Amino acid sequence: MSRLISRILFIVLFFSVLALVAQDAHDMYKEPFRPQFHYSPPCRWMNDPNGMVYVDGEYHLFYQFHPFSETWGPMHWGHAVSPDLIHWETLPIALYPDDNGPIWSGSAVIDVNNTSGFGENAMVAIFSFQNQTQGVAYSHDNGRTWTKYEGNPVLPAVHHDFRDPKVFWHEPTGRWAMVISAGREVLFFTSTNLTKWDYASNFSGGHQMSIWEVPDLFPLTIDGETKWVLLVSVGDYSPAGGNGIQYFIGDFDGERFSVEDSEQILWMDYGSDNYAGTTWSNAPDGRILYIGWMSNWKYADRTPTSTWRGANTLVRELTLVHTSEGIRLQQTPIAPDRAQNTPLGVWDDIVLDGDYPLEGIEGRLLDITLEIEPGTASEVGLRVHDGANEPTTIAIEQATSELVVRRTDQTGPGEYISDFTRVTRGPLPIEGDTVTLRIFVDESSVEIFANDGMLVISNQTFSDPQNTGITLFANGGTATVRHMEIDAVPSIWEGAEIADYDFCQ
Repeated sequence: MSRLISRILFIVLFFSVLALVAQDAHDMYKEPFRPQFHYSPPCRWMNDPNGMVYVDGEYHLFYQFHPFSETWGPMHWGHAVSPDLIHWETLPIALYPDDNGPIWSGSAVIDVNNTSGFGENAMVAIFSFQNQTQGVAYSHDNGRTWTKYEGNPVLPAVHHDFRDPKVFWHEPTGRWAMVISAGREVLFFTSTNLTKWDYASNFSGGHQMSIWEVPDLFPLTIDGETKWVLLVSVGDYSPAGGNGIQYFIGDFDGERFSVEDSEQILWMDYGSDNYAGTTWSNAPDGRILYIGWMSNWKYADRTPTSTWRGANTLVRELTLVHTSEGIRLQQTPIAPDRAQNTPLGVWDDIVLDGDYPLEGIEGRLLDITLEIEPGTASEVGLRVHDGANEPTTIAIEQATSELVVRRTDQTGPGEYISDFTRVTRGPLPIEGDTVTLRIFVDESSVEIFANDGMLVISNQTFSDPQNTGITLFANGGTATVRHMEIDAVPSIWEGAEIADYDFCQ
């Protein structure tokens, strides 16, 4: 009898523990400030996305991950997959530190023709070790398990800031090409087999006030002509303070990148929180799909989140368009399907003079489309996460022709995040009578795409979790909202299968 009772107690305890673990796993995505439709890891620290590649119906997102802390530490490659770039499943850690050191950022490709000898259609990752040498690993099961190349490292550290290789197949020359950062420039290498690399050239220009990191290079077509876009993350002194991403539009012949004006500075995002982003390899239909780390090294380790720290931007499709100032990059968000959203309202021709609270309309997860005629107002816009204190304000400032975002970092009474830029600004020429804004509001972020993605501002913001209001306003005159739609966005984690990850114990 005692044995039977012991077994019954064991079984009850076992299933109680299982239930508790399952509850804990789901509670991971219900913490204050947890993003609900942006990817964040179930726990611990995340920074740069890297190694993004598409194969067999899955978009792979690898990322810099520290499984033992909510601050930066020895880097691993975390791993998540998605069928649609919206809903994500976190998988076990892909790459671990080895005798060469922790695994920093890099890229991944599908070696269709087995140029490496690792096997036909092998997924091959090319990355930096922390000591700034470069390594290679390969997978035969779509990134679930990996084998490190026994000849690592494949490139020595030629500079003390030599890192973040982006590798791609250059069809005209029939070779692999690599762009990699080295101080305040990028270097180009070529290879026929992904393991032996030859130096080709260098490129420098633009913003030179800080080191360059996480470069990317990809072709885009405009008017039937192929141009090449070089992205470079810069470590400091961006328009919003701290890190940011500049880009160049030029030509690439498989070895050398060139632009007409190498000193011109073009910024991808005027917010504080879009850094170290790159694009997917092997994306369907040749689309150029981008994702960034939604944080800033100025304060990344001090944001008021618990159990996890770090999230990604929404994915954006990149294209080139003509503007009055020349060819520029356009960003179109890959957003949650509006058919799955809950419509909160549609408005037309609202005349604003002062505050205009949207009574009965509230939420913290929002997709907002606005068409505004600024009129005589000196400033017109809206406040989201509005409440008794510390809302997030998005405004068109006519005197400066800028889009301005005022955000909060008040984490408690008298408690603030140091080095957190509270006001960010981006140039917003008002062409014609109206400005269009697409605004995505998550629990702790806003992403604004102005005038069809010609200006983008991505910011974290930490307003009181009780704040759910929305208020339109016009100051110093009148303005008109010609059209507005607001949807509530469902959480991508609601009803999702969330595993019990070893690294979250």
